[in-house]
Amino acid sequence: MKVAVLMGGWSAEREVSLTSGAGIAAACARLGHEVTSIDMGHDVAARLADAAPDVVFNALHGTPGEDGSVQGLLDLMGLKYTHSGLRASAIAIDKVLTKSVLVPLGIRMPGGRIVESASLHDADPLPRPYVLKPVNEGSSVGVAIVTDQSNYGNPIARDATGPWQKFDQLLAEPFVAGRELTVAVLDGKALAVTELVSTQGFYDYDAKYTDGLTEHHCPADLPADVEASALDMAARAHAALGCRGASRSDFRYDPAQGEAGLYLLEVNTQPGMTPLSLVPEQAKYRGISYDDLVARILASALA
Repeated sequence: MKVAVLMGGWSAEREVSLTSGAGIAAACARLGHEVTSIDMGHDVAARLADAAPDVVFNALHGTPGEDGSVQGLLDLMGLKYTHSGLRASAIAIDKVLTKSVLVPLGIRMPGGRIVESASLHDADPLPRPYVLKPVNEGSSVGVAIVTDQSNYGNPIARDATGPWQKFDQLLAEPFVAGRELTVAVLDGKALAVTELVSTQGFYDYDAKYTDGLTEHHCPADLPADVEASALDMAARAHAALGCRGASRSDFRYDPAQGEAGLYLLEVNTQPGMTPLSLVPEQAKYRGISYDDLVARILASALA
């Protein structure tokens, strides 16, 4: 087939996308496909038209590749593409919309509310500790944990460094103490639960994508009911949002609360495919090689 691999772009996750895209393009070539790699720019429609692919492998992360924008463009062009469509992408990138879909179905997520960033300098929106995060970003971009011991001040000082400097609005959520877990879903089936242990304390963007800063334990050492619940919640979230191909659901788990301490944080519709990424790692655990994973995601796009 003729496969166009969309990568790069201008989001905060550009470098990760380029790494994902390079790995995917190499796998497609090994699978015998004719590959065109496209670094996303404002001329993307013209470049896709020139390439005339049978299918587009969307390796973009963040805006506009993960929020429905590129999906809508590809729909208008009549091109088949990997991962989730416009509707699922637009909902999943928005953490508030995601809650509105999943919580009524019994999928446990932290509470929280939207706050104006400027108001944080007057008073805390929630009792400490709490988490501040952008509504429409992934990969822990712009996330801050505000505690009594933090150096942000109380209330947050106007000269403190944090996401309130870049975003007019933020989502404030209660902080869930405990362990960081993630579950990949491929074609509707949850693969495994991985525990992520950051060597620098917080599993932020740098910890995710810098070799040696995070330990991956796959499968995670968990009580059977917690493991089963995480797998079930991830698969149900994937289905409820209308995801396609691969997705990844991120969780926090407080062992002190047992299974009731498991909270889904977000669903990633464009999970990374780098050497440090979790979907290829869980696929390998299930006996699916990287090339086979790429082939299955392509097949899902063509189905």
